[in-house]
Amino acid sequence: MKNADTPAILLDDLVRAADDVPGVRRDDLSVGDRLLVATRNSIYSLTLRETGSFLVTGGVFERTGRGAVTVDVVGCSVGGHAVLTRCVAAPGLFLELGDGTRTTRIRQVRVVSSAHGGV
Repeated sequence: MKNADTPAILLDDLVRAADDVPGVRRDDLSVGDRLLVATRNSIYSLTLRETGSFLVTGGVFERTGRGAVTVDVVGCSVGGHAVLTRCVAAPGLFLELGDGTRTTRIRQVRVVSSAHGGV
């Protein structure tokens, strides 16, 4: 049930707003690039693989003993069902992974380029 005080957002407006979100997009990355994503509760390392998936370590994967996991990044969300699929990580949003993992709110993102001696 929709709250009468909550204005509806048109899909076209949401799509335009998604392009303005400051963050790291898939097109910004090359194979081997690594993202360091600091969330409210954890730090994650995501390394882009040739398949388009990411090797992810840290955070919940470290705490649960799973270690390094290869998983798709679905995108980022504001915590609801609308996911910005071209966005890999953006401060203020939640990282959504293909295994159903949703991180706490992202605080900071750093890209370590493989072209500059990174991973």
